[in-house]
Amino acid sequence: MAFTLVARPHEDIIKGKLTMDVFAADLWQVLIKKAPIEYQDRDLFFKRTYETENLRRIFSIAENRLKGKSGDSVIQLQTPFGGGKTHTLIALYHKAQEWGAKTVVLDGTAFDPKEIRLWEEIERQLTGKVEITSGDNAPGKDKLLRILAENSPVLILMDEVLEYVTKAEAVKVGDSNLAAQTLAFMQELTGAVSAVGEALLVLTLPSSAPDHYSENAERFLQQLQKVTGRTEKIHAPVGEEEIGHVIRKRLFESVDEAKVKEIVDQFVEYAKVEGLLDGEEAISYRERFIRSYPFKPEVVDVLYKRWGSFPSFQRTRGVLRLLSLVVHDLLNDRLPFIRLGDFNLRNDEIRRELIKHIGEEWDSIISQDITSTDSGASKVDREIQSTFRPFKLGTVVGTTIFMYSHSGGTEKGTTMREIKISTVYPKDIPSSIVDTIVMELKRQEFYLSDEGLYFTNQPNLNRILLMREENVSEQEIIHKEREIIEDSIAKDRESKFKVYIWPQSHKDIPDDERFKLVILSKAEPEMEFMEKYGEGFRTYRNTLFFLCTDETSKDGFHRFLRRLIAQELVASDKRISLTENQRQELENKIRNAKNKVYEELRRYYRKLFVPGRNVFRTIDLGIPAYSETALTSEIYRRLKDEEGEIVEQISPLVIKSKYFPEDKEYLETRTLYETFLRTPGEMRVLSKEAFIKSIAQGVKSGLFGLGYLKEGEPECLYFKEEAKVELVDGEIILSEKLCLKKREEAKVEPAYFPEDQYEPVKSAQQILEPVDEKEAYSSPKTGIHEYKNVKLKLRVPKENLSEIVRIVLLLAKRFNKHDIRVEIKMSGGSIESTEYEDKVEEALRQGKIEIEEKELD
Repeated sequence: MAFTLVARPHEDIIKGKLTMDVFAADLWQVLIKKAPIEYQDRDLFFKRTYETENLRRIFSIAENRLKGKSGDSVIQLQTPFGGGKTHTLIALYHKAQEWGAKTVVLDGTAFDPKEIRLWEEIERQLTGKVEITSGDNAPGKDKLLRILAENSPVLILMDEVLEYVTKAEAVKVGDSNLAAQTLAFMQELTGAVSAVGEALLVLTLPSSAPDHYSENAERFLQQLQKVTGRTEKIHAPVGEEEIGHVIRKRLFESVDEAKVKEIVDQFVEYAKVEGLLDGEEAISYRERFIRSYPFKPEVVDVLYKRWGSFPSFQRTRGVLRLLSLVVHDLLNDRLPFIRLGDFNLRNDEIRRELIKHIGEEWDSIISQDITSTDSGASKVDREIQSTFRPFKLGTVVGTTIFMYSHSGGTEKGTTMREIKISTVYPKDIPSSIVDTIVMELKRQEFYLSDEGLYFTNQPNLNRILLMREENVSEQEIIHKEREIIEDSIAKDRESKFKVYIWPQSHKDIPDDERFKLVILSKAEPEMEFMEKYGEGFRTYRNTLFFLCTDETSKDGFHRFLRRLIAQELVASDKRISLTENQRQELENKIRNAKNKVYEELRRYYRKLFVPGRNVFRTIDLGIPAYSETALTSEIYRRLKDEEGEIVEQISPLVIKSKYFPEDKEYLETRTLYETFLRTPGEMRVLSKEAFIKSIAQGVKSGLFGLGYLKEGEPECLYFKEEAKVELVDGEIILSEKLCLKKREEAKVEPAYFPEDQYEPVKSAQQILEPVDEKEAYSSPKTGIHEYKNVKLKLRVPKENLSEIVRIVLLLAKRFNKHDIRVEIKMSGGSIESTEYEDKVEEALRQGKIEIEEKELD
């Protein structure tokens, strides 16, 4: 329920008639009939005045004294500035008329001591003329006694007498001055009032001399207190527990107390459940909230105790003026009550009412951290989870902290518990969300202190870093980017790649047999990198891999680098004075950033381009695993383990089936090796040594022989035996048939090939791994039943694919007629069409394997 339906504001607040004079009580203006109607009209004045316990007591003392009954002859009203003193004097002025007493009003702010003497003014107001008290010197007690006795009952109301005495110091009176004469007059007056039974003096004195008074003001105050000290009693018109009632009476026409209790009880019960208030606290808080509604109790406390401690802040009128502006601003907001965080600092009048006490520099600070659309608070408003966005909690919590941040004394700042009590709504805003909001504000704000929950006019670490960030050049960012890439590459001490960072052209990349990782700061590589080298054409095209950027991540990555550079610069700058907490926080920021360096780098460098037939194949590396720190090792594992673009060793069976078809009698080993290196999209063997090992295994297993071309004729030197492979010109692998023929011609006996020489393949490796052919050459056992036909339909786990190759080879050696069919069904993933054509269908064609049925989707 909106607070306006429970507490109806006065019409002047609803209509926005909120000029300061409405709340600036002025006794002299009441006397001369020029005060606002709220003060001039007696009935309206008391309608909007909450009669505190002390005010009623003062009324009783004054009435008894003026009617000749016993009572104090002098009453001093003493509270800090803005504590309701002048309002009490005006109330006594109106009451005196009811009691039939004459009144004298002496206002130190209205009088010019050069023109007006206080003793003359008393006579003028009571008799209409100045005869017996005329002169610059204090008239003496007897003259004052005569005037008061002839005009009793008489009420003398003196406001701001200290200001008058301070100004009077500048007026010379013989060898003395008017200030001294006025102090003497005050002693004479208190004595005269005491002697007249139906006379009463009520005066106001501040609890301390304001700073803007003269340097003698404190001495004058002490003298005034001493002069009146024997006869007066000090009264505080408003008790601390009554402030809420005073505010409500002045600002609201009517209040539905039953609904107030319902709303307050709902909040207090919720606060107890959330652990924000315990039993005793809850009772006290409930009582205070009922008195202050529609304002939360902390609104009144912060304004009176903190802001009210500023010498320039008139407590009562300042609070009333400020709160009336707040109420008017919130008339159309359906708030159940008003919190500190509801003070709209975008409202120029509300903001000005505050910053005039704390300094103009706060205007820009408030804008930068709370009110502007790009302020830290506004960012939190937008970024918080959608459930809480309508509540603008970044602004509400930020404003709450701001209001707690200021006082005229040393008190500043707040606690998480106070913020939660000040912020939450029952059911709508759980207290736990406030922890998140504060954490985000600390991350976003520039003037939220690093030492506690308060704003300061000195930039916090965030602001210091931002100012340094603004001076980080693009060149520094580029240099840092390269440094991070180099550091990452250096961590892989067994890199399989030669790395080239940001080459200017294809000339910067050698044309050799090594795997080369080319890192480019662009979205994709140009084809000329793969096609050209210098003035000619590139030979070893299949050895290139290109790592490129995701351009959508560029701004974020460069912001990250800019921030890291700024953090490191601030940490190393001895001229910047940081607190111990700030330095520790900065070290944590740098440590956290360095832990994220690789992740941020890889978010940007995530597109891998692999040469294929006529086009590049693109691999999105995605987000790196947390354990990764080296680009080259991650890319190598991806190309080998997941993409199959690199094999550490090629199976001799693949060499035979794909690259050495049955109709071919021999093939040069160097030519075959060069095919892998030169043809984009072909299989990439990790090293020459790995290729040599594969050839040697194929020779040893009898898949092919090894020899040389001698005068154009093939010669088989090795078959089913250890062979030395050199990849020199003229070195060839030969078909089994040709090799046996050549060895027969040369009268070379086949090498002995015992059954148990090799272990069968045990693990689930790629089909490209070496396959043992022992079973294919073993002799059938005797004395055991033989199968003449074998037909199998198998379901094969992927980890045992290599077993199928071994079994097929075994059966193929035992039977002359072969009808081998393979049914492949794959799902739960994807393969690019170009990769399928290059690596699947092309391999099948090379192996003369017919596709009888095909379904691709």
